[in-house]
Amino acid sequence: MVKSGPADWTAGEVPVFGGRLAYHRTGGKGPPLILSHGLTDNGLCWTRLARALEADFDIIMLDARGHGASSGVGPGDVVDPVRDLAEAVEALGLTRVLVMGHSVGARASAGYAAAFPDRVRALVLEDPPLVLPMTPEARERRLQAFREQVARFRSMTEAELRAFGMRQSPSWDPIEFPAWAASKRQVDAEALPLLNSAWQEDFRSLQSPTLLIHGESKRGSMVAPEQAREALELNPNLRAVRIPGAGHNVRRENLADVLLAVRSFLAAV
Repeated sequence: MVKSGPADWTAGEVPVFGGRLAYHRTGGKGPPLILSHGLTDNGLCWTRLARALEADFDIIMLDARGHGASSGVGPGDVVDPVRDLAEAVEALGLTRVLVMGHSVGARASAGYAAAFPDRVRALVLEDPPLVLPMTPEARERRLQAFREQVARFRSMTEAELRAFGMRQSPSWDPIEFPAWAASKRQVDAEALPLLNSAWQEDFRSLQSPTLLIHGESKRGSMVAPEQAREALELNPNLRAVRIPGAGHNVRRENLADVLLAVRSFLAAV
């Protein structure tokens, strides 16, 4: 069962290879906008941004595999977020979509746009992890740390998670925490996706207009200034906006400036 979102949104599921992805949809009259969340979040973690944009777009918020109400991930399963995204968009019967992703969801969105350039009208990337591919040893250490993190989340009630989140991120709007806390108890311990390819490969191949939104490194952004410059040099279709006062969770920490950048960018494509 897909966990309910706002009453005026619909919820459903679409088949993908070996499973299904759950989603919430605003059903607006504007062009379709696919939102892909970051690690340990779920689709409803986009609620605040989606509410702000739903008058102008038909917004589809996917739960990634191993997250939210989507199919789980077992030990040894290989998660391919790009294929999942491609199959979900096709199952929804959509063409020439707008795509926005956060963190690993941004990496998946970039991979999708690079692999299927004819299907993507424009792309927005919120603080993707522009990191080097991990060695097998480093990945195993990261996976073990992730499993321990998930175990800690699952040992807490949603109320305890909300309180923890508010202590950890006091600048966030309170509306962020219900979905954030719920998502932490839904994520699978094996849901950490592989980032085996260099981010430069996908960025170089992007053909659609692309907006890279990132925060400040000192606040935790995963896009350093030199990486933003490299991204711009790799692809003339890309523009970058640094959002002040924000770290990795850019929209949660400065939604006003993110909305200004996104609206301006999408109005021009």
